[in-house]
Amino acid sequence: MTTKSAAAAARATVYGYPRQGRNRELKRAIEGYWKGRVDADALRATAAELRRTHWRELAEAGLDEVPTGDFSYYDHVLDTTVMVGAIPARHREAVAADALDGYFAMARGTQDVAPLEMTKWFDTNYHYLVPELGPDTTFAADSAKQAAELREALALGLTARPVLVGPVTYLLLAKPAPGVAADFDPLTLLDRLLPVYADVLADLRAAGAEWVQLDEPALVQDRTPAELNAAGRAYRDLGARTDRPKLLVASYFDRLGEALPVLAKAPLDGLALDFTEAAAANLEALAAVGGLPGKRLVAGVVNGRNIWVDDLEKSLSTLGTLLGLADRVDVAASCSLLHVPLDTTAERDIAPQILRWLAFARQKTTELVTLARGLNRGTDAIAAELAANRADLASRANSPITNDPAVRARTGAVTAADARRSQPYAERAAAQRTRLGLPLLPTTTIGSFPQTGELRTARAELRAGRIDTIGYEERIRAEIQEVITFQEKTGLDVLVHGEPERNDMVQYFAEQLTGYLATQHGWVQSYGTRCVRPPILAGDISRPDPMTVRWTTYAQSLTDRPVKGMLTGPVTMLAWSFVRDDQPRAETARQVALALRDEVGDLEAAGTSVVQVDEPALRETLPLRAADRPAYLTWATEAFRLTTGGVRPDTQIHTHMCYAEFGDVVQAIDDLDADVISLEAARSHMQVARELAAHGYPREAGPGVYDIHSPRVPGAEETAELLRTGLKAIPAERLWVNPDCGLKTRGWPETRASLENLVAAARRVRTEL
Repeated sequence: MTTKSAAAAARATVYGYPRQGRNRELKRAIEGYWKGRVDADALRATAAELRRTHWRELAEAGLDEVPTGDFSYYDHVLDTTVMVGAIPARHREAVAADALDGYFAMARGTQDVAPLEMTKWFDTNYHYLVPELGPDTTFAADSAKQAAELREALALGLTARPVLVGPVTYLLLAKPAPGVAADFDPLTLLDRLLPVYADVLADLRAAGAEWVQLDEPALVQDRTPAELNAAGRAYRDLGARTDRPKLLVASYFDRLGEALPVLAKAPLDGLALDFTEAAAANLEALAAVGGLPGKRLVAGVVNGRNIWVDDLEKSLSTLGTLLGLADRVDVAASCSLLHVPLDTTAERDIAPQILRWLAFARQKTTELVTLARGLNRGTDAIAAELAANRADLASRANSPITNDPAVRARTGAVTAADARRSQPYAERAAAQRTRLGLPLLPTTTIGSFPQTGELRTARAELRAGRIDTIGYEERIRAEIQEVITFQEKTGLDVLVHGEPERNDMVQYFAEQLTGYLATQHGWVQSYGTRCVRPPILAGDISRPDPMTVRWTTYAQSLTDRPVKGMLTGPVTMLAWSFVRDDQPRAETARQVALALRDEVGDLEAAGTSVVQVDEPALRETLPLRAADRPAYLTWATEAFRLTTGGVRPDTQIHTHMCYAEFGDVVQAIDDLDADVISLEAARSHMQVARELAAHGYPREAGPGVYDIHSPRVPGAEETAELLRTGLKAIPAERLWVNPDCGLKTRGWPETRASLENLVAAARRVRTEL
């Protein structure tokens, strides 16, 4: 490969960086502020120090340009809502009284005021807060945060590029505000919003910005001609301004497709495209429009969402192909590094050779710098790095972890009959009613109960050797007994053991399955201060021993009411892990499904009458393009049925989904053939119940009546009113009463009060019926 001489030298950059800090300092500071232990000045100081630390890490790694504005106390879409002045009416008084407290009220709600709706950021496990807009919405520019953070970075002597959510994506992600007609299209507000963006861009230029990045990931989805025309109009308008910085419009997560020529024609200064999974499609489309002459192309060649080392030679080949298609080609990750952990060097429990297969955020920045150097100076300049990279890739490909003949033989023997229940739903439902004897509108919870500080301390002490297994298990038994006693006293009908032994709904299982790796410090933000440690699905999957039977059986021994067995489904086990990229996901899902099928069988054999297999990620993992969805839904629903297909007719199978848009996967929900599904519905005001009814969903459903992501306790009448709304769509004989999601993140006082109100509401509505 020759050196790049004719065009400008390639620069390395990223679109965003993990926010939480090496030791989750931001999480601790924010939660301390909520509890009154940390004041606002101390919180701001922690945030500023984290920003400085992250920028310095990026600069010291060799990045030529650092992002600003990607830092957030809670969510970058909520930050955009503040930036454009679209504060919901119910929160304006709180925001005016104290901007920080009002910001957190929009995110979390208060006892008197509901928060913004939360849902998944495209097909990731990150959650954003949905803007609420209506025909009366007025916008006003507030660029204080974005300009201040830019000035902070410039004061450190860095080249910095503010990153904002683009106006088209912001409106396409929005929903009609409460009280606004459901058919209101927020995109009709574009002409009202663009002057506000123009003001923000002018402010950023005045603050010292040479470039500003506007993220438009919504344009990688299927878009109507009207939506594409709106995007073209937006960037013709913004691009024509004379008081703006240079504009870089970024897309990621998929191919830009029909939006690419629209943006290529706009008076922009650069485009950023994803060249990982969408490489071939974006290359073809870019060539078809004649490239980007006179413009900057930022090539996302390193996967920003997964943790495997990059194939440097493959990425260099892609970059070389792009050199003739733009005035300058810069090197980047495919999306913000928000979606990966910070640094592999913190891991001590993964074998050094296996650790070399992995690249977290800091390692990805090194890869980007290496690629930029190779692009600028030729492959000889990075010969040592290329040799080490080839060795790491070969080590992974040839490892016995990634190839288990027994597992592969079992998946190869699966038949269609393995993924079907033995009887149709109507016959199963009759058998289950006889066995369970549940009342009308049965009440239950989703699975987890509060993970108290005492439980986390006990888990940490066990890991550190300060208590032995016997002492730890005594604590778990006591917690289960307390949870069962509370549920019986409260009057819940189908109980759970509360999952006190589980650190995470995916990691707990991953640690007991072959083929998975667990990290100690691989934290990733899910929403707000909620961080998770996704396990690494590195190889072929099997289940050596039962994983949940012991504690489920113990809980059942404490009560005559049914106790649900609780499992995480195969699609979610993939989606909430860093999944292997060296074989089709359908094959990996089948391996996980068979391991879980063994667990379901053992639970049933131990007397468990209700088994819940959670699949909250089914919608989340839905491909962004409609053309790619049928193949995905075929293997995803088959994997669920393979997990549950072997049980008896009178064993009731539940599933659960939360915090996503369900309307376009209702048929897939039907295809799961679960007996009962529980779904998030409280923040969306029972929208999913209406969607199920419109589809003609024939089985039982529990649209949630208690929003567990807010600390507020809904009253019994408020809960009953939501339940009455659900009954307008779902008949009483098929309607369950439950929270939106698990209660792990809530405290015991609010949990007790909310569940007592939930049961009271169910009894009230039963009486009315």
